[in-house]
Amino acid sequence: MKILFLTDNFPPESNAPASRTYEHCVEWVAKGAEVTVITCTPNYPKGQIFPGYKNKLWQSEMMDGIRVIRVWTYISPNRGMFRRILDYISFCIMGFIASLFVKTDVIVATSPQLFTAVGGYLASFFKRRPWILEIRDLWPESIKAVGAMEESKILKMIDRVVLFLYRNADQVVVNTDSFKDRIFKCGVPKERIHVVKNGVHLHKYNLTEKSFPLLEKLALKNKFIIGYIGTHGMAHNLDFILESAVKVTNPNIHFLFVGDGAMKGRLLQKVKALKLSNVTMLDAIPKEAVPEHISITDVALVQLKRTETFKKVLPSKIFENAAMRKPILLGVEGEAQEVVESYGAGLAFEPENEADFLAKLESIYEDKKQYANLQKGCFNLAKAFDRKTLALKMYKVLTLLVPLKDSRKGEVLRAR
Repeated sequence: MKILFLTDNFPPESNAPASRTYEHCVEWVAKGAEVTVITCTPNYPKGQIFPGYKNKLWQSEMMDGIRVIRVWTYISPNRGMFRRILDYISFCIMGFIASLFVKTDVIVATSPQLFTAVGGYLASFFKRRPWILEIRDLWPESIKAVGAMEESKILKMIDRVVLFLYRNADQVVVNTDSFKDRIFKCGVPKERIHVVKNGVHLHKYNLTEKSFPLLEKLALKNKFIIGYIGTHGMAHNLDFILESAVKVTNPNIHFLFVGDGAMKGRLLQKVKALKLSNVTMLDAIPKEAVPEHISITDVALVQLKRTETFKKVLPSKIFENAAMRKPILLGVEGEAQEVVESYGAGLAFEPENEADFLAKLESIYEDKKQYANLQKGCFNLAKAFDRKTLALKMYKVLTLLVPLKDSRKGEVLRAR
Protein backbone atom coordinates (compact mmCIF):
# COMPACT_ATOMS: atom_id res chain seq x y z
CA MET A 1 0.00 0.00 0.00
CA LYS A 2 1.27 3.44 -0.97
CA ILE A 3 0.36 6.16 1.55
CA LEU A 4 0.68 9.92 0.99
CA PHE A 5 0.55 12.04 4.16
CA LEU A 6 0.23 15.84 4.13
CA THR A 7 1.29 17.61 7.31
CA ASP A 8 2.88 20.99 8.01
CA ASN A 9 4.75 19.65 11.08
CA PHE A 10 7.28 16.84 10.95
CA PRO A 11 10.64 16.00 12.58
CA PRO A 12 13.09 17.45 13.31
CA GLU A 13 10.28 19.63 14.67
CA SER A 14 9.36 18.19 18.05
CA ASN A 15 5.79 19.29 18.76
CA ALA A 16 2.97 16.83 19.32
CA PRO A 17 1.62 16.81 15.73
CA ALA A 18 5.09 16.10 14.31
CA SER A 19 5.66 13.26 16.76
CA ARG A 20 2.26 11.65 16.20
CA THR A 21 2.62 11.67 12.41
CA TYR A 22 6.22 10.44 12.43
CA GLU A 23 5.58 7.62 14.90
CA HIS A 24 2.51 6.44 13.00
CA CYS A 25 4.39 6.48 9.70
CA VAL A 26 7.29 4.49 11.17
CA GLU A 27 4.89 1.74 12.19
CA TRP A 28 3.20 1.75 8.77
CA VAL A 29 6.58 1.33 7.08
CA ALA A 30 7.23 -1.63 9.37
CA LYS A 31 3.97 -3.13 8.08
CA GLY A 32 5.35 -2.92 4.53
CA ALA A 33 3.68 0.29 3.38
CA GLU A 34 5.43 2.82 1.14
CA VAL A 35 4.96 6.12 2.97
CA THR A 36 5.57 9.57 1.51
CA VAL A 37 5.17 12.64 3.71
CA ILE A 38 4.78 16.09 2.16
CA THR A 39 5.69 18.80 4.63
CA CYS A 40 7.51 22.12 4.81
CA THR A 41 11.01 23.16 5.80
CA PRO A 42 11.29 22.66 9.59
CA ASN A 43 10.78 25.99 11.33
CA TYR A 44 8.28 25.54 14.18
CA PRO A 45 7.76 27.22 16.62
CA LYS A 46 9.97 30.28 16.06
CA GLY A 47 9.49 30.57 12.31
CA GLN A 48 13.24 30.10 11.90
CA ILE A 49 14.62 27.47 9.53
CA PHE A 50 16.43 24.65 11.32
CA PRO A 51 20.17 24.22 10.73
CA GLY A 52 20.99 22.10 7.71
CA TYR A 53 17.85 23.06 5.79
CA LYS A 54 16.93 25.71 3.22
CA ASN A 55 13.49 26.88 2.22
CA LYS A 56 13.73 25.47 -1.31
CA LEU A 57 11.01 24.74 -3.85
CA TRP A 58 11.47 20.98 -3.44
CA GLN A 59 13.82 18.85 -1.36
CA SER A 60 13.63 15.18 -0.51
CA GLU A 61 15.15 12.95 2.16
CA MET A 62 14.65 9.51 3.69
CA MET A 63 13.87 9.27 7.39
CA ASP A 64 13.52 5.80 8.94
CA GLY A 65 12.07 4.40 5.74
CA ILE A 66 9.75 7.37 5.18
CA ARG A 67 10.19 9.44 2.02
CA VAL A 68 9.96 13.06 3.14
CA ILE A 69 9.32 15.78 0.56
CA ARG A 70 9.72 19.35 1.82
CA VAL A 71 8.22 22.16 -0.23
CA TRP A 72 8.68 25.92 -0.17
CA THR A 73 6.31 27.86 2.07
CA TYR A 74 6.00 31.41 3.32
CA ILE A 75 7.60 30.98 6.73
CA SER A 76 6.29 33.11 9.56
CA PRO A 77 6.72 33.12 13.34
CA ASN A 78 3.76 31.82 15.32
CA ARG A 79 2.54 35.38 15.80
CA GLY A 80 0.24 37.60 13.75
CA MET A 81 -2.85 36.03 12.23
CA PHE A 82 -2.44 37.44 8.68
CA ARG A 83 1.14 36.21 8.24
CA ARG A 84 0.27 32.84 9.73
CA ILE A 85 -2.61 32.44 7.28
CA LEU A 86 -0.21 33.19 4.41
CA ASP A 87 2.04 30.49 5.81
CA TYR A 88 -0.87 28.02 5.93
CA ILE A 89 -2.16 28.85 2.45
CA SER A 90 1.29 28.57 0.89
CA PHE A 91 1.67 25.05 2.25
CA CYS A 92 -1.82 24.13 1.04
CA ILE A 93 -0.91 25.20 -2.51
CA MET A 94 2.63 23.82 -2.60
CA GLY A 95 1.67 20.59 -0.84
CA PHE A 96 -1.14 20.02 -3.33
CA ILE A 97 1.14 20.66 -6.31
CA ALA A 98 3.77 18.27 -4.91
CA SER A 99 1.12 15.60 -4.36
CA LEU A 100 0.42 15.49 -8.10
CA PHE A 101 3.88 13.97 -8.64
CA VAL A 102 3.56 11.23 -6.00
CA LYS A 103 2.03 7.84 -6.75
CA THR A 104 -0.27 6.75 -3.96
CA ASP A 105 -3.21 4.52 -3.11
CA VAL A 106 -4.58 6.63 -0.27
CA ILE A 107 -4.09 10.18 1.03
CA VAL A 108 -4.05 11.40 4.64
CA ALA A 109 -4.23 15.09 5.53
CA THR A 110 -4.03 16.26 9.13
CA SER A 111 -5.67 19.28 10.72
CA PRO A 112 -5.03 21.73 12.24
CA GLN A 113 -4.15 23.69 10.42
CA LEU A 114 -7.23 23.68 8.24
CA PHE A 115 -5.52 24.52 4.94
CA THR A 116 -3.52 21.30 5.05
CA ALA A 117 -6.83 19.47 4.98
CA VAL A 118 -7.90 21.57 1.99
CA GLY A 119 -4.72 20.47 0.23
CA GLY A 120 -5.58 16.86 1.01
CA TYR A 121 -9.06 17.24 -0.45
CA LEU A 122 -7.69 18.82 -3.64
CA ALA A 123 -5.11 16.06 -4.00
CA SER A 124 -7.83 13.47 -3.58
CA PHE A 125 -10.08 15.15 -6.13
CA PHE A 126 -7.48 15.58 -8.86
CA LYS A 127 -5.68 12.27 -8.29
CA ARG A 128 -8.93 10.33 -7.91
CA ARG A 129 -7.73 8.69 -4.73
CA PRO A 130 -9.57 8.27 -1.43
CA TRP A 131 -8.52 10.43 1.49
CA ILE A 132 -8.62 10.43 5.25
CA LEU A 133 -9.09 13.63 7.20
CA GLU A 134 -7.30 13.46 10.55
CA ILE A 135 -8.64 15.90 13.14
CA ARG A 136 -6.35 16.71 16.08
CA ASP A 137 -8.09 19.95 17.01
CA LEU A 138 -11.44 21.51 16.19
CA TRP A 139 -11.48 24.57 13.96
CA PRO A 140 -12.84 27.21 14.24
CA GLU A 141 -13.79 26.37 17.84
CA SER A 142 -10.17 26.40 19.04
CA ILE A 143 -9.47 29.73 17.35
CA LYS A 144 -12.37 31.29 19.23
CA ALA A 145 -11.43 29.53 22.48
CA VAL A 146 -8.00 31.18 22.69
CA GLY A 147 -9.30 34.56 21.52
CA ALA A 148 -7.14 34.56 18.37
CA MET A 149 -10.06 35.87 16.28
CA GLU A 150 -13.36 37.52 17.03
CA GLU A 151 -16.64 36.24 15.61
CA SER A 152 -16.65 37.42 12.00
CA LYS A 153 -17.50 36.57 8.41
CA ILE A 154 -14.07 34.94 8.11
CA LEU A 155 -14.84 32.53 10.95
CA LYS A 156 -18.21 31.74 9.42
CA MET A 157 -16.49 31.00 6.12
CA ILE A 158 -13.98 28.72 7.90
CA ASP A 159 -16.89 26.92 9.54
CA ARG A 160 -18.47 26.24 6.14
CA VAL A 161 -15.16 24.93 4.77
CA VAL A 162 -14.75 22.66 7.80
CA LEU A 163 -18.22 21.19 7.33
CA PHE A 164 -17.48 20.59 3.64
CA LEU A 165 -14.26 18.75 4.49
CA TYR A 166 -15.89 16.64 7.19
CA ARG A 167 -18.64 15.53 4.85
CA ASN A 168 -16.42 14.91 1.82
CA ALA A 169 -13.65 12.92 3.46
CA ASP A 170 -13.84 9.19 2.75
CA GLN A 171 -13.00 8.53 6.41
CA VAL A 172 -12.35 10.81 9.38
CA VAL A 173 -9.87 10.00 12.15
CA VAL A 174 -10.10 11.93 15.42
CA ASN A 175 -8.04 11.72 18.60
CA THR A 176 -10.82 11.95 21.20
CA ASP A 177 -14.29 10.49 21.71
CA SER A 178 -15.60 14.02 22.17
CA PHE A 179 -14.39 14.98 18.69
CA LYS A 180 -16.23 11.98 17.25
CA ASP A 181 -19.48 13.15 18.85
CA ARG A 182 -18.93 16.69 17.56
CA ILE A 183 -18.27 15.57 13.98
CA PHE A 184 -21.22 13.17 14.04
CA LYS A 185 -23.43 16.14 14.90
CA CYS A 186 -22.08 17.84 11.77
CA GLY A 187 -23.74 15.16 9.65
CA VAL A 188 -20.93 12.63 9.20
CA PRO A 189 -22.06 8.99 9.68
CA LYS A 190 -20.51 7.33 12.73
CA GLU A 191 -19.20 4.44 10.66
CA ARG A 192 -16.92 6.90 8.83
CA ILE A 193 -15.47 8.36 12.06
CA HIS A 194 -12.67 6.51 13.84
CA VAL A 195 -11.02 7.39 17.16
CA VAL A 196 -7.24 6.96 17.31
CA LYS A 197 -6.10 8.68 20.48
CA ASN A 198 -2.75 10.18 21.30
CA GLY A 199 -0.20 7.91 22.90
CA VAL A 200 3.48 7.22 23.44
CA HIS A 201 6.19 4.93 22.13
CA LEU A 202 7.01 3.19 25.40
CA HIS A 203 10.57 2.24 24.46
CA LYS A 204 11.47 5.91 23.88
CA TYR A 205 10.28 7.06 27.31
CA ASN A 206 11.68 4.50 29.68
CA LEU A 207 14.23 6.41 31.77
CA THR A 208 13.80 5.38 35.39
CA GLU A 209 16.54 7.45 37.02
CA LYS A 210 16.92 11.21 37.15
CA SER A 211 19.67 12.76 35.04
CA PHE A 212 21.94 14.13 37.76
CA PRO A 213 24.25 15.91 35.26
CA LEU A 214 21.24 17.88 34.01
CA LEU A 215 20.10 18.62 37.56
CA GLU A 216 23.56 19.95 38.39
CA LYS A 217 23.68 21.99 35.19
CA LEU A 218 20.37 23.65 36.05
CA ALA A 219 21.22 23.97 39.77
CA LEU A 220 18.06 22.03 40.68
CA LYS A 221 19.44 19.22 42.84
CA ASN A 222 17.16 18.24 45.73
CA LYS A 223 14.25 20.22 44.30
CA PHE A 224 10.74 18.83 43.83
CA ILE A 225 10.27 19.84 40.20
CA ILE A 226 6.95 20.62 38.53
CA GLY A 227 7.72 20.28 34.82
CA TYR A 228 6.03 21.72 31.75
CA ILE A 229 7.62 20.69 28.45
CA GLY A 230 5.90 21.87 25.28
CA THR A 231 4.44 24.80 23.41
CA HIS A 232 4.02 28.09 25.29
CA GLY A 233 0.95 29.25 23.39
CA MET A 234 -2.28 31.14 23.87
CA ALA A 235 -4.17 27.94 24.63
CA HIS A 236 -1.96 26.93 27.56
CA ASN A 237 -2.55 29.92 29.85
CA LEU A 238 0.82 29.57 31.57
CA ASP A 239 0.39 33.09 32.99
CA PHE A 240 -1.94 31.50 35.52
CA ILE A 241 0.79 29.10 36.68
CA LEU A 242 3.34 31.88 37.08
CA GLU A 243 0.90 34.00 39.05
CA SER A 244 0.17 30.99 41.27
CA ALA A 245 3.88 30.27 41.72
CA VAL A 246 4.15 33.52 43.66
CA LYS A 247 2.02 31.90 46.38
CA VAL A 248 4.21 28.76 46.63
CA THR A 249 6.37 29.37 49.69
CA ASN A 250 7.86 25.88 50.02
CA PRO A 251 11.54 26.36 49.02
CA ASN A 252 11.78 22.75 47.83
CA ILE A 253 9.16 23.17 45.09
CA HIS A 254 10.44 24.49 41.77
CA PHE A 255 8.76 25.04 38.37
CA LEU A 256 10.59 24.11 35.16
CA PHE A 257 9.24 25.32 31.81
CA VAL A 258 10.85 24.01 28.61
CA GLY A 259 9.75 25.13 25.16
CA ASP A 260 8.83 28.04 22.97
CA GLY A 261 5.75 29.60 21.42
CA ALA A 262 3.78 32.76 20.83
CA MET A 263 3.59 33.61 24.54
CA LYS A 264 7.19 32.82 25.54
CA GLY A 265 8.39 36.44 25.50
CA ARG A 266 5.48 37.58 27.61
CA LEU A 267 6.06 34.77 30.11
CA LEU A 268 9.74 35.64 30.46
CA GLN A 269 8.77 39.23 31.20
CA LYS A 270 6.29 38.05 33.82
CA VAL A 271 8.90 35.90 35.57
CA LYS A 272 11.12 38.97 35.78
CA ALA A 273 8.32 41.29 36.89
CA LEU A 274 7.15 38.90 39.61
CA LYS A 275 10.75 38.19 40.70
CA LEU A 276 10.12 34.47 40.65
CA SER A 277 13.11 32.61 42.05
CA ASN A 278 11.25 29.29 41.99
CA VAL A 279 10.86 29.23 38.20
CA THR A 280 13.37 28.15 35.52
CA MET A 281 12.55 28.72 31.86
CA LEU A 282 14.48 26.97 29.10
CA ASP A 283 14.28 27.24 25.32
CA ALA A 284 12.84 24.49 23.15
CA ILE A 285 14.88 21.30 23.00
CA PRO A 286 15.23 18.56 20.35
CA LYS A 287 12.78 15.68 20.61
CA GLU A 288 15.53 13.26 21.59
CA ALA A 289 16.35 15.43 24.63
CA VAL A 290 12.80 15.39 25.98
CA PRO A 291 13.08 12.11 27.97
CA GLU A 292 16.15 13.38 29.83
CA HIS A 293 14.35 16.58 30.78
CA ILE A 294 11.24 14.68 31.85
CA SER A 295 13.47 12.45 33.99
CA ILE A 296 14.47 15.30 36.31
CA THR A 297 10.88 16.30 37.03
CA ASP A 298 8.72 14.91 39.80
CA VAL A 299 5.32 16.01 38.52
CA ALA A 300 4.09 16.78 35.00
CA LEU A 301 2.02 19.93 34.57
CA VAL A 302 -0.64 19.73 31.87
CA GLN A 303 -2.57 22.96 31.61
CA LEU A 304 -5.04 24.64 29.22
CA LYS A 305 -7.34 27.63 29.31
CA ARG A 306 -10.71 27.09 30.90
CA THR A 307 -13.15 26.75 28.02
CA GLU A 308 -15.80 24.30 26.83
CA THR A 309 -13.77 23.59 23.69
CA PHE A 310 -10.80 22.20 25.62
CA LYS A 311 -13.01 19.75 27.49
CA LYS A 312 -12.87 17.72 24.27
CA VAL A 313 -9.07 17.46 23.99
CA LEU A 314 -6.56 14.88 25.20
CA PRO A 315 -3.07 16.47 25.40
CA SER A 316 -0.19 14.24 24.30
CA LYS A 317 1.93 15.44 27.25
CA ILE A 318 -0.11 13.16 29.46
CA PHE A 319 1.20 10.01 27.82
CA GLU A 320 4.89 10.86 27.52
CA ASN A 321 5.07 11.83 31.17
CA ALA A 322 2.97 8.88 32.30
CA ALA A 323 5.35 6.51 30.49
CA MET A 324 8.13 7.85 32.72
CA ARG A 325 6.01 7.50 35.89
CA LYS A 326 5.55 11.24 36.40
CA PRO A 327 2.18 11.91 38.11
CA ILE A 328 0.04 14.40 36.22
CA LEU A 329 -1.06 17.69 37.76
CA LEU A 330 -3.90 18.36 35.36
CA GLY A 331 -5.58 21.66 34.64
CA VAL A 332 -7.92 20.38 31.92
CA GLU A 333 -11.54 19.34 32.36
CA GLY A 334 -13.55 16.85 30.34
CA GLU A 335 -12.11 13.84 28.53
CA ALA A 336 -8.52 14.42 29.67
CA GLN A 337 -9.60 14.48 33.31
CA GLU A 338 -11.63 11.31 32.83
CA VAL A 339 -8.62 9.46 31.40
CA VAL A 340 -6.14 10.61 34.05
CA GLU A 341 -8.49 9.94 36.97
CA SER A 342 -9.73 6.60 35.64
CA TYR A 343 -6.16 5.26 35.71
CA GLY A 344 -5.28 7.02 38.97
CA ALA A 345 -2.39 8.72 37.18
CA GLY A 346 -2.64 12.22 38.63
CA LEU A 347 -4.63 14.92 40.36
CA ALA A 348 -6.91 17.33 38.52
CA PHE A 349 -7.46 20.92 39.59
CA GLU A 350 -10.14 23.24 38.32
CA PRO A 351 -8.59 25.30 35.50
CA GLU A 352 -7.74 28.87 36.54
CA ASN A 353 -8.70 28.16 40.17
CA GLU A 354 -5.61 29.20 42.11
CA ALA A 355 -6.73 27.83 45.46
CA ASP A 356 -7.50 24.42 43.99
CA PHE A 357 -4.21 24.36 42.08
CA LEU A 358 -2.18 25.15 45.19
CA ALA A 359 -4.09 22.60 47.26
CA LYS A 360 -3.51 19.81 44.72
CA LEU A 361 0.14 20.78 44.43
CA GLU A 362 0.59 20.58 48.20
CA SER A 363 -1.22 17.22 48.30
CA ILE A 364 0.94 15.65 45.60
CA TYR A 365 4.07 16.90 47.39
CA GLU A 366 3.14 15.93 50.94
CA ASP A 367 1.42 12.55 50.53
CA LYS A 368 4.19 10.08 49.65
CA LYS A 369 1.87 7.06 49.60
CA GLN A 370 -0.48 8.84 47.22
CA TYR A 371 2.50 9.79 45.05
CA ALA A 372 3.63 6.16 44.76
CA ASN A 373 0.09 5.08 43.82
CA LEU A 374 -0.08 7.77 41.15
CA GLN A 375 3.17 6.46 39.67
CA LYS A 376 1.61 3.00 39.37
CA GLY A 377 -1.41 4.57 37.69
CA CYS A 378 0.89 6.32 35.21
CA PHE A 379 2.45 2.99 34.26
CA ASN A 380 -0.97 1.46 33.57
CA LEU A 381 -2.13 4.49 31.59
CA ALA A 382 0.96 4.49 29.37
CA LYS A 383 0.58 0.77 28.61
CA ALA A 384 -3.02 1.33 27.54
CA PHE A 385 -1.97 4.06 25.09
CA ASP A 386 1.01 2.43 23.40
CA ARG A 387 1.66 4.34 20.18
CA LYS A 388 2.46 1.17 18.23
CA THR A 389 -0.98 -0.27 18.96
CA LEU A 390 -2.67 3.01 18.08
CA ALA A 391 -0.70 3.36 14.82
CA LEU A 392 -1.83 -0.08 13.75
CA LYS A 393 -5.40 0.87 14.58
CA MET A 394 -5.15 3.78 12.14
CA TYR A 395 -3.45 1.53 9.60
CA LYS A 396 -6.59 -0.62 9.59
CA VAL A 397 -8.60 2.49 8.67
CA LEU A 398 -6.22 3.08 5.77
CA THR A 399 -6.74 -0.46 4.52
CA LEU A 400 -10.47 0.22 4.29
CA LEU A 401 -9.71 2.69 1.52
CA VAL A 402 -7.12 0.86 -0.55
CA PRO A 403 -8.59 1.38 -4.01
CA LEU A 404 -9.76 -1.46 -6.21
CA LYS A 405 -8.85 -1.63 -9.88
CA ASP A 406 -11.63 -1.56 -12.43
CA SER A 407 -11.19 -4.76 -14.45
CA ARG A 408 -12.57 -3.09 -17.57
CA LYS A 409 -10.51 0.12 -17.61
CA GLY A 410 -7.61 -0.71 -15.33
CA GLU A 411 -8.33 2.52 -13.47
CA VAL A 412 -7.95 3.00 -9.75
CA LEU A 413 -11.35 3.83 -8.29
CA ARG A 414 -12.16 5.70 -5.14
CA ALA A 415 -13.22 3.24 -2.46
CA ARG A 416 -15.95 5.28 -0.76
